[in-house]
Amino acid sequence: MHAQYIVEIDKTLVLMAELVGKSISLATFALLEDDLEAAEKVIASDKLVDELNLEIEEMSSRIAALQAPVATDLRLVMGSIRIAGSLERMGDLAVHVAKQVRLRYPNPSIPAELKETFAKMGHAASKIVEQTSEVITSRNTSLADDMKIFDDTLDELHRELFTVVLSSNWTHGVEAAIDVTLLSRFYERFGDHAVSVARRVIHIVTGEPYGK
Repeated sequence: MHAQYIVEIDKTLVLMAELVGKSISLATFALLEDDLEAAEKVIASDKLVDELNLEIEEMSSRIAALQAPVATDLRLVMGSIRIAGSLERMGDLAVHVAKQVRLRYPNPSIPAELKETFAKMGHAASKIVEQTSEVITSRNTSLADDMKIFDDTLDELHRELFTVVLSSNWTHGVEAAIDVTLLSRFYERFGDHAVSVARRVIHIVTGEPYGK
C-alpha cells in the first residue's frame, strides 16, 4: 500500500483525536463554570469530527477496493475505520456533556460539592485522549498501559459518584441524581473508547487478536 495513503490516514486520525481532546476539555470547562457559550462551541464543533470520520471510511474503503492490501496493511485499513468510529463516539460523548449544560442552563448542571470530582474526570479524560493521539502517531504500544491508568481513574470516579447519589446523605433530589449519573457515565465511556483505540493500534502493529 502506498505510503502516502498511510500518512494521510494517520494525519486524519490524529486530527480527530486532537479535536476530540479540545471538545472534552471545553465541555468540562462548560460543566464546571456553567458556561453556555462554551457548551455551544463543543456542540457546533462536532460536525467536523463527523466529517473526518466519513473521510476515513471513504479513504479506507477506496484503498481496500483498489489495492487489495494484505497483512499489516489490511489491518491498518480495517483498524482505521474502527479507530475513527471510536474517536467519533468520543466526540459525541463530549457533546452529551455540553448538551447537559445547555439543558440545565442557567442553573448549575452539578452540585457544587461534586465539581472537584468532575474536574478530576475531565483531567483524566483529557490526558487519555492525549495518549490516544500519541499511540496513533508513534505506534508505541507500551503507551496503552499509561492509558489504562487514566481509564481506571475514570472508572473509579464513576463508581464513587454512583455511590454518592445513592447515599442517604444525598439531598439534591432524583433529577440531579440522574444528571450526575449520566454525566459520570459519559466520561467513563469516553475512557473506554480511548482504550479501544489503543487495542486497535496494538492489533495493527502486532497482529495480536483485538482485545487480548
